[in-house]
Amino acid sequence: MSEIHTMPGHIIRRLQQISSSIFAQHMRDAGFDLTSPQFAALSILQDQPNIDQATLASAIAIDRATIGGIVDRVVAKGLVQRQTNSQDRRARVLSLTDEGHRILTRLHPVVQNVQDIILQNLTAEETRGFMRLAAKISAQDETTGAR
Repeated sequence: MSEIHTMPGHIIRRLQQISSSIFAQHMRDAGFDLTSPQFAALSILQDQPNIDQATLASAIAIDRATIGGIVDRVVAKGLVQRQTNSQDRRARVLSLTDEGHRILTRLHPVVQNVQDIILQNLTAEETRGFMRLAAKISAQDETTGAR
């Protein structure tokens, strides 16, 4: 076994590749053209309607440059709408369209199945431990590694 296979960064990158691949395949199989970050954006907008792009970017841990493309694509698909902020006419807020709500409702069981598949080789106890440790790592400040 090569040293690379024992490095946390490499293993985490592989987990992300595996997760993204499983997500994409199940979305295609279910007849949806949606990426994991697009789904995350829709989920946040369902829970927090009428937020701006910067708030959305922060909520799903995506940089501001990338969130613009994600929002453009879900708007083009008719799943999200941009509206003028009533408190600041220069700002725009985002919310799900009726179609966005319908699609998200249909996607939830597909996405839950994806989660189960990703973790299928773990026991329930291992899953709880993995999720606890992964959440602890992801809570670190990205620039300094501080908590």
